[in-house]
Amino acid sequence: MGRILHSKFRRYADKILDKYQDIFTNDYKKNVKILNLVSRVPSKRLRNKVAGYITKQMKYRSPVS
Repeated sequence: MGRILHSKFRRYADKILDKYQDIFTNDYKKNVKILNLVSRVPSKRLRNKVAGYITKQMKYRSPVS
C-alpha cells in the first residue's frame, strides 16, 4: 500500500465538503457513514483520513454558540 499524500485527500475532502456541508457533523463516526453514502472512496484508510479531515473542518466551520 502506498502513501497517501496530504494535499490529495484534503483536496478531495474539500470538494465533498463544499458540496455536502449541510449533512456533515462534528461526529467522526457519523461522518464515516455519511461519506460512504455520498461518495465512493477506494480504501478504508483513505475513507478514514477524509472523514477525520472533514470532522476537523466542521469543528472550525461551525458557528460558536
